[in-house]
Amino acid sequence: MYFKDRKEAGQRLGAALAGKYAGEEGVVYALPRGGVVLGVEVARALGMPLDLVIARKIGHPHNPEYAIGAVTEGGEPVSNPRELARVGAEWFARAVERERREARRRREVYVGGRAPLSPAGRTAILVDDGIATGLTMEAAVREGRRHHPKRLVVAVPVIPPDTAARLAREVDEVVALDVPADYFGAVGAYYADFPQVTDEQVVAALRAAQAPG
Repeated sequence: MYFKDRKEAGQRLGAALAGKYAGEEGVVYALPRGGVVLGVEVARALGMPLDLVIARKIGHPHNPEYAIGAVTEGGEPVSNPRELARVGAEWFARAVERERREARRRREVYVGGRAPLSPAGRTAILVDDGIATGLTMEAAVREGRRHHPKRLVVAVPVIPPDTAARLAREVDEVVALDVPADYFGAVGAYYADFPQVTDEQVVAALRAAQAPG
């Protein structure tokens, strides 16, 4: 399955979720940056408010693009145990604190002093533009769980089967438009148009989602 762009993917994801969750008391939590574009469409389709859960990848010290862990602003980090053993606990602890600070800085950039919406007793739907290793989403799941939602849902356009199975053990439901057996290895491979999303676009999208009507 291929998607024209993030907006179209968000509309299709919102339609897939609407039959079960539209009108339910809940919050859509998008993972910046790319997930915010989809989050706007999903929140609109479900009639839910939109907020953020900011999960930061922790890259390998010799190859920053290779994720060996992830962390949110306040939740417990997740890691690849085999890689963690190689880089050492002390290095990883420093990396966790660095990325936590960056997550907090980004929240200030995106929403200023606005307090996060609580999912307590409500359905929390975590949205991203796709998943590969699943480490950042797993960190977001841990963040969501500690706020005691009634139900926790992961919603994405595309995810590998093994990652979907792992996340399914941690949440109430994984909703994916495509779970390809032969995953291409990169989320962007499933999109015709997959540009970087800027901080300014995130802020604009969040403002549009909060605007009346």
